[in-house]
Amino acid sequence: MRIMGNNKVALVTGAGRGIGKSIALLLAENGYDVGVNYNNSEEGARKVCKNIDEMGAKSLCLQADIGKVNEINTMFEKFFTEFGHIDLMVNNAGISKFAPLLEVEEDFWDRITSVNWKGAYFCTQRAAQNMVKNNIKGLIINISSNHKGGCWPNASVYASNKAALTKFTKNAAMELAKYNIRVNAIAPGYTDVGWDKNDEVFKAESKIPLKRFASPVEIAHAIIYLASKEAGYITGECLNIDGGALLPVVPENNLN
Repeated sequence: MRIMGNNKVALVTGAGRGIGKSIALLLAENGYDVGVNYNNSEEGARKVCKNIDEMGAKSLCLQADIGKVNEINTMFEKFFTEFGHIDLMVNNAGISKFAPLLEVEEDFWDRITSVNWKGAYFCTQRAAQNMVKNNIKGLIINISSNHKGGCWPNASVYASNKAALTKFTKNAAMELAKYNIRVNAIAPGYTDVGWDKNDEVFKAESKIPLKRFASPVEIAHAIIYLASKEAGYITGECLNIDGGALLPVVPENNLN
């Protein structure tokens, strides 16, 4: 069991389920105390915190709607009251909703953009401010999507947000390099976050070159690598983890 207070400290948004849950748990296994943010997944977040505590690390459940800057500010105040500083910020929270371009309404656009893009922007800002203040060679990781480079139906809002987040990663990396803060992104493709195997989404498996979906823990392991000293010279990059889903470029590329 590790001694409390000797661990590095991470904050993971949207960590009550799915990819965020796996990231939070794997970070705890690898020497981090973890702030576990959630909005609606309270039961899941509390289970994640319980599991982290059982590993001998320290956890803190933090309810906040990442789409609202005032709630982001309150979340960070609570986080810093508990931990004092931050070493790793993982902007994972996101909304995956889709609609035809001709039918998108303002509320739909605003809600997705506020969480997927604005929220990650201001969480990055708050984390970086603390890193600079405490002279921490920190790391910020944005969870993008292979939608940043591919075009799926009805994804004009979601994909554009992920493209913006990926570009922001580069700009933030450039600005923060002088403080020895690295900023990178990970772009998952189809990831099995607990869907029913009969769900329509699994029809895509046969079209993926590696013929399967990722597991959330595979995405989480990429976080561990980027946070390692071996990755200390990587900044401003986006790692695609999509089983080669974007590789086929013409309909004749039938890999079956």
